Formats: sequence, C-alpha cells, structure tokens
Amino acid sequence: MIVRFSRRYTFSASHRLHVEALTVEQNREAFGKCNNPHGHGHNYVLQVTVSGPVDSATGMVLNMATLDAVVRAVVLDRFDHQNLNHDSLFAAQTSTTENLCLEIYSLLATALAPVSLRSVRIEETENNFFEYSGTSLASASHAA
Repeated sequence: MIVRFSRRYTFSASHRLHVEALTVEQNREAFGKCNNPHGHGHNYVLQVTVSGPVDSATGMVLNMATLDAVVRAVVLDRFDHQNLNHDSLFAAQTSTTENLCLEIYSLLATALAPVSLRSVRIEETENNFFEYSGTSLASASHAA
C-alpha cells in the first residue's frame, strides 16, 4: 500500500521579475508591480509531498526528521532571506514562482531518492499558489 505524506515549510525571499530581452515597457506590461527595480519579497509556504510503502519496522513512509533535514539543507538554507535573482538557478531564467517550484522539485527529487517525491506546492500569497508533480503535459498525454 502506498501512502502520501506532506509537510509544510516557510521561507522568505525576494526577487524581481524582469527579462533583459524585453523593453522597459514590455517588462512593465508582463510583470506589473513585480518588475519594481528594487524587487519585492514574499513569505513563501512550501508543501512537500512524498509517497511510498509504509515501512513495516517503523510504520512510516519517511521519517519526518529526515524530510526536515533534506528540505532544510536543499531548499531553506539556500533560499531563505535571499534574493532569488542572485541564485545560479535563475541566471538564465526568470525567477517566477512557477520556475522556483520546478527548481525546488528537481532539487528535492534528487536529494530524496529513492523516496518518491509526489509534488511540490508553493504558496506565494494567500491567493497565488503553484504546484508541480513531476509530469509534463507531453508525458501525461502519451501515458493516456
């Protein structure tokens, strides 16, 4: 039997949504106030969901302390109280929360192996959240 286990974390980070290839006007149109030259910040809420069989000896999918340690080392220590635009992951891509979600998924999937990472969800504001489960539209349509 496969069980899903989710845990929430918080971190604060700033960023500026800006694409060098666009004009000032195009950036303002695309990103609005998020294109502020001085940047802006968010108190992100990260939800990490893993899944797997329940270990017969421990009764757990994954020890909560293990998940906490991995998320701290891979995500929180890297991004908390940082400007995302200064991170190497965003040297060639815009630091949108969509891209942050994809990058955090990739970092955690590698660090948590062989445990199965089911999804990463990031709440940027009380109204905006982004979730990635490691599947693309192309792979989902071919699997059907």
